[in-house]
Amino acid sequence: MTLLRSRTVPVLLLVCALALALVATLAPTADAAKRKRKRAVTWAPAASATITPGVQMYTDGSQCTANFVFTDRNGGVYVGYAAHCAGLGEATDTSGCGQDSVPLGTPVTFERGGSLLTSGTVLGRGTLVYSSWETMNRLGTTDPVVCDFNDFALVKVAGSDVSKVNPSVPVWGGPTGIDTDGLGAGESVWSYGNSSLRAGIELLSPKQGIALGDDAADQGWSHLLYTVTPGVPGDSGSGFLSADGLAVGTLSTLGLTPFPLSNNIGDLARELAFAQEHSGIPGLKLALGTEPFSPLL
Repeated sequence: MTLLRSRTVPVLLLVCALALALVATLAPTADAAKRKRKRAVTWAPAASATITPGVQMYTDGSQCTANFVFTDRNGGVYVGYAAHCAGLGEATDTSGCGQDSVPLGTPVTFERGGSLLTSGTVLGRGTLVYSSWETMNRLGTTDPVVCDFNDFALVKVAGSDVSKVNPSVPVWGGPTGIDTDGLGAGESVWSYGNSSLRAGIELLSPKQGIALGDDAADQGWSHLLYTVTPGVPGDSGSGFLSADGLAVGTLSTLGLTPFPLSNNIGDLARELAFAQEHSGIPGLKLALGTEPFSPLL
């Protein structure tokens, strides 16, 4: 009995030593992973930021407007716009299924003061990393509602330009979160378009509008609305806020019938959920504005 005990003690000590060594080896890795998961972005002050929702975005000569800012769990920063802004078809093409787009990896610039044909002042650079149109074609999506209204893309901001970003919507502030219950007839909406067709007249950029009610046939993917001065070419992709400052949608098309000069916006909750499932971007989420939402000019 004494001999057995004398042999057990060293074995137990050896096991304990190995366990401690293993913990010591894994602890730094676990701490590093934890720090990586919690990596937060430091936003530029809203008053001086140059890359924000509403900034002009140029892709292969096409100008659109940024909707909202997004982040991933690794500290990546993205700016959203419409997938058709990277499309290669006609301006009248509305369905993303079967349409060619510029490839992922295409450079995108954030600019100010440009026109539909010429660039302005480059504020920063990014890369197209996700397009719902490219993704639906790759997946073989055939649902006509999804094909028509899933019009969302993401541009990853270059690391050297992340310090210029603020997620607040100019003039209005927010977003305060994501709207998930659609728009009833008569609900108010707020947006900030930045088409170069406005020749740099900033007073025409902030817009307020009213929802016309959702069509059940659209399955919540699209919302029809009017704004004071409708969205025009170049405004495509711009974001819309609900009465609580929630991000409700992204500008996709200009309607001609049955409501002339109305606009259709894609539902952000659905567009983002599709991107979260298929983009491969870890922890993709909407960045909330640093400025409070205020529906008054």
